[in-house]
Amino acid sequence: MTDPTTPTADPDTLRGRALAALLAARDRTSQLTECVDEADLTTQHSPLMSPLVWDLAHIGNQEELWLLRAVAGADAMRPEIDPLYDAFEHPRSERPSLPLLAPKEARSYAAEVRGRVLDVLERTAFHGAPLTHDGFAFGMVAQHEQQHDETMLITHQLRRGPAVLTAPDPGPSEFTGPAEVMVPGGPFTMGTSTEPWALDNERPAHRRLVPPFFIDTVPVTNGAYQLFMSDGGYRERRWWSPRGWAHIREHGISSPLFWREEGGMWLRRRFGATEPVPPDEPVLHVSWYEADAYARWAGRRLPSEAEWEKAARYDPVSGTSRRYPWGDADPRPEHANLGQRHLRPAPAGSYPAGESPLGVRQLMGDVWEWTASDFLPYPGFRAFPYEEYSQVFFGSDHKVLRGGSFAVGTVACRGTFRNWDYPIRRQIFSGFRTARDATPAESSRGAR
Repeated sequence: MTDPTTPTADPDTLRGRALAALLAARDRTSQLTECVDEADLTTQHSPLMSPLVWDLAHIGNQEELWLLRAVAGADAMRPEIDPLYDAFEHPRSERPSLPLLAPKEARSYAAEVRGRVLDVLERTAFHGAPLTHDGFAFGMVAQHEQQHDETMLITHQLRRGPAVLTAPDPGPSEFTGPAEVMVPGGPFTMGTSTEPWALDNERPAHRRLVPPFFIDTVPVTNGAYQLFMSDGGYRERRWWSPRGWAHIREHGISSPLFWREEGGMWLRRRFGATEPVPPDEPVLHVSWYEADAYARWAGRRLPSEAEWEKAARYDPVSGTSRRYPWGDADPRPEHANLGQRHLRPAPAGSYPAGESPLGVRQLMGDVWEWTASDFLPYPGFRAFPYEEYSQVFFGSDHKVLRGGSFAVGTVACRGTFRNWDYPIRRQIFSGFRTARDATPAESSRGAR
């Protein structure tokens, strides 16, 4: 963390930012939980996910733990429910059997916590302690709620029944640019030591040497992925890692999750509606194993996490790393598809205002992008404010995803943000783009 003795920005500005982030997250939580009846809230729609009512009360419980107890020093409001909403104590499959708060009680609890938190926000100094420096704890809680909002949106995708969520579709794309761009070799600054609300796994900033490589200008589309499928991609063992091949054979996987073929046409289920698979959208709901197999089939590979971040942040003119591909300004609608503004990825090539200095598009929003990298700590990593956020997940079991999806809140999206999951996961809003090494001749031309 940075020096906690003085805030790095105007306290009133930080306080306003924290308030806006908390309110935006709660508005979204309300949308996701008020559009269904009590039966839907208490039902476990998939063993992979919690009942929506668990997420609702868990959001309130975490806010109480960190902002009322840890920051304000208040006594516990409902100490008896802490074990029920401890994500490490009870796996998702067990949560429906717990004596959870009923929907009305969960809403009342979360609302009471929030009312007290707003009073705490008004009187908290944003310096003097690492937890409150620059409003970190408030930003952490807002990010946590937005992450659970994305989790709840995944549950909405998994639930059966008529559509209950609506949003306008993104506009068309007229992109006609190159299929790939070269990222020059050399060092760049990865991670951050200055982003006020960055989480522990994004820290500290450090220099990383990356050889020259090429990366897809846009994420891999449904149309491109269907070529892999029609060429026997799911039937050819040579494209798959041993674990990936065993997994798809064991589970009979032959297409992205929620797809089905009918009358010679590929259809997909999306938030309660069935529709033709749009060929120009980034492919969605594929596992790391599927992304890796496609890349091998295409004669390419998945980018490493460092390569992805350099493509997203590196400015070759200044030699510096930006907060976002487009610069240091916070995300706006013209930059990226974020925050559940749309309920689908935008067509490949959208958001020219959000492209990186090297011309790579849609690095933020639309789909989480699988990388080749295991989730590991950066040199000099320190767990903060608790080990269970990142440290317990480090290792080869989890693969890193970058960039955020259309379901990610803007407060939880930046060029350094790291997501991770098991390589089998497909219910998440995951896609990918591919990369390849630059040849010596290409590297020489790019250096001129």
